[in-house]
Amino acid sequence: MAARATVVQRAAALVGRGVEGVYVLLMNAVGLLMEPLQRLVGMRRMAWLFLLPNLLVFTIFILFPMVLNVYYATTSGPRLYPQDRPFVGTANFERLFTCTDYTNPNTCLEDRFWRAARNTGVFVLFQVGGMVAISLLTALVLNRKVVARGFFRSVFFYPVLLSPVVVALIWKWILQRDGVLNAMLVSLGGEPINFLLSGSWAMAWVIMVSIWANMGFYTLILLAGLQSIPVELYDAGAIDGTSTLQSFRHITLPLLMPTMMVVLVLALIRAVQMFDEVFVLTGGGPGSATLLLVQYIYQTGFGTQNPRFGLAAATSVTLGAVLLVATLLQLRIGRGSERHLA
Repeated sequence: MAARATVVQRAAALVGRGVEGVYVLLMNAVGLLMEPLQRLVGMRRMAWLFLLPNLLVFTIFILFPMVLNVYYATTSGPRLYPQDRPFVGTANFERLFTCTDYTNPNTCLEDRFWRAARNTGVFVLFQVGGMVAISLLTALVLNRKVVARGFFRSVFFYPVLLSPVVVALIWKWILQRDGVLNAMLVSLGGEPINFLLSGSWAMAWVIMVSIWANMGFYTLILLAGLQSIPVELYDAGAIDGTSTLQSFRHITLPLLMPTMMVVLVLALIRAVQMFDEVFVLTGGGPGSATLLLVQYIYQTGFGTQNPRFGLAAATSVTLGAVLLVATLLQLRIGRGSERHLA
């Protein structure tokens, strides 16, 4: 009883010291719990003990679904449970890649897959290229001493905080035939344009909206990279008489290249996985003009009354393999450029 009273008195004294005392009390409590556990499992195994919760979450929600997806890609039938699905080997992959002329989707068994693949290629090329260029230009401007610089930094980042569905709904309201943009055109004496009902217009606006919604995130990364470049290098260049363009080419761009590779990899992964904004804005239309691969996977597996889970899984495995190869290639090119600069 006396020992227990002493412990209570010490705890009360610590609490009486305020926040610092509560912190010390919590650390002592954690120590009482962890010290016996450390003696039981050993010092070297404690790291694995702390990693165990994350490893369990990764296994349950990422690793297991990936393995299950590969299994689904080798099975067929409309049934969902794995034990009810017959094994068909590579039949789903063969169906995807059976074409008379790969440049003409109409000659393929799965013509929508190839239309989606072509649309995804166009989308990734222009969206990633435009995203990196505009984000870099914005970061360069925001890195200078401009009026209300903090305000403009927050303004450019604000769209990233919005839900992609909200972004798509806002732009759909602006771009539809009786929307804000057409109302402005009509007020200026022009004719309304079906921005979302024309294939070329729809793809262009999908790319533009995606860039607008995500560029703030990549601008922030590039801005951090710019701020890590020592100012002394620019001062030395100014003494040597280098122009602004020469400083950008020989100082900024080489030192920013590692950050640029991070941005390229992240932008590529995000662009290939694009779904929500395009699905809400155009639904993949008109026709299949803005149908991307992730939406094709969704429609094949869940968007029809006769779901083809095996074909959808095979498409996702193919997409994952292509994305992995592209990412590794980007990283290898980036490492090669870093060695060249070194």
